[in-house]
Amino acid sequence: MEKLVSSKKTKEIVKKYGFQFSKSLGQNFLIDENIIYKIIDGAQIGKEDVVIEVGPGIGTLTQYLAERAKKVLAIEIDKNLIPILEGETLKGYENVEVVNADVLKVDIIKLIYEKLDGQKVKVVANLPYYVTTPIIMRFLEEEIPVKDIVVMVQKEVADRMQARPNTKDYGALTVAVQYYCKPHVITKVPRSVFIPQPKVESTVIRLKVLDKPKVEVEDREIFFKVVKASFAKRRKTLLNSLSMSSLGLDKEEIKKVLSMSSISEKRRAESLTIQEFAVLANNIAAIKKSI
Repeated sequence: MEKLVSSKKTKEIVKKYGFQFSKSLGQNFLIDENIIYKIIDGAQIGKEDVVIEVGPGIGTLTQYLAERAKKVLAIEIDKNLIPILEGETLKGYENVEVVNADVLKVDIIKLIYEKLDGQKVKVVANLPYYVTTPIIMRFLEEEIPVKDIVVMVQKEVADRMQARPNTKDYGALTVAVQYYCKPHVITKVPRSVFIPQPKVESTVIRLKVLDKPKVEVEDREIFFKVVKASFAKRRKTLLNSLSMSSLGLDKEEIKKVLSMSSISEKRRAESLTIQEFAVLANNIAAIKKSI
């Protein structure tokens, strides 16, 4: 099978099957081999690796993944792409299996045990931008056996994932991703390497999943509630943000917790490190237990 990674070949396939790009599914097909190699090299795909690819499109990246990996499981939500993938572009690749499913709804752990022998997976994808965060957080939060996530995302999202405290990009997504992973930008991607061209710039980012979370927390649910509540009103002080949240503590109790945590009442969420959020959440968990 001739490689798909060209504007000409992509247009030929699209025309042959009468495929219509879906704006609602955020479909933008990659047409640059250099970027594909950067994705695969960044993911350090080897012959023993099993890969889940989310949203393979017409299989452009999938072909290259199949040549490096032990097996590729491609999860595609658009049923109109299945005949293209199974009937043409991936026909000669025996180590690729296509599943027509919504990655946000399908039982991923079951798929890994049924299709990939329960091996720890690498997730590699050119993600649809409208569901980037829910997809990434699903792989991180649900204890799916993942060792690496290498994804193409909107530049602004990548900036938030790898942000540092006291910057405009630092927020709840930053803390959530860095709780589970070590982020590293692989390359920036111009709009011109897609058909059709998106309206935004993109970035390929690697999220190296940590063996254990970056900080120890007594109650993970409370930790993430504290993070979300703190950033919900960025301009407000932590005292005001947390007092107005659903944590169930009044202003005096929040004052007490901040004092216990050696955090000034006047600080804002963007100034806290992930370690300080952990201390704060652990003290809130302790207070809630004692009430």
